[in-house]
Amino acid sequence: MSTTTESDRYFTELTEALRTAGVPDEQVAATVEDLRGHLAETGTDPREEFGPAAAFAAQLGGLAPRPTEPDRRAENWTWTADIFNDRRMLAVHGDQGWEVESLDALGRFVCRRAPGAALLWEYRREVLKGGRREQVLGELEPEGWELCGEWMVYGYFKRPKAASAGPAGSLTAPPVRPRGWLFLSRRGKVALVIWLIAVLACLAIPLTNLGLPGYTFAMLGVGWAIGATYTASLETRKGHLDRDRREAGNDKA
Repeated sequence: MSTTTESDRYFTELTEALRTAGVPDEQVAATVEDLRGHLAETGTDPREEFGPAAAFAAQLGGLAPRPTEPDRRAENWTWTADIFNDRRMLAVHGDQGWEVESLDALGRFVCRRAPGAALLWEYRREVLKGGRREQVLGELEPEGWELCGEWMVYGYFKRPKAASAGPAGSLTAPPVRPRGWLFLSRRGKVALVIWLIAVLACLAIPLTNLGLPGYTFAMLGVGWAIGATYTASLETRKGHLDRDRREAGNDKA
């Protein structure tokens, strides 16, 4: 029996199993198409790559509820990160089964995670402004990337890892939902401190009626605070470099 016939039979079994699990036809078709594309690139046998069709369908089936019947058991979580940390945290949370459904008006990632076995997700960020939208969508959509939200000049794309990783693209025991919702990088924390100092200074000026001399001194104070914060960050970085050099010297000794 030819390899093509074996592959067709496998995906026929997978399709029927997914439909039996209640997965919508549109999602079944998209999933099968992605998996066929993956096999076309790797040239592997579907049973070797994904395992038995029924078992693979059990991992994928039920991960997404019917559009008219939202799954109330699914976890929902909204979080955010600064522009220096968003891609790293998307990768972390995608590996925990969190799917970004959209970005809200504040630029927060609105996520859900299906109960039980959950798909792992991979994400990427692209610049969509400046006439790049059609070009980026044309390059990424054929590879299975879906636009899941936009913020300022950026577009965020998602893709289930099952399309490229097979059975390894799902998680049977997802970790508990993180307690926090704000994930800032070091640069993001410094920027936040500077912004807060500037806002407090602007609020203090009209309340104290300092006039031009007082305003000048207040602005000098803000400048000093910004400079001190930046200097502290440089000193911290220098301290880390000195420590690494000492440790490297000790290792050689």
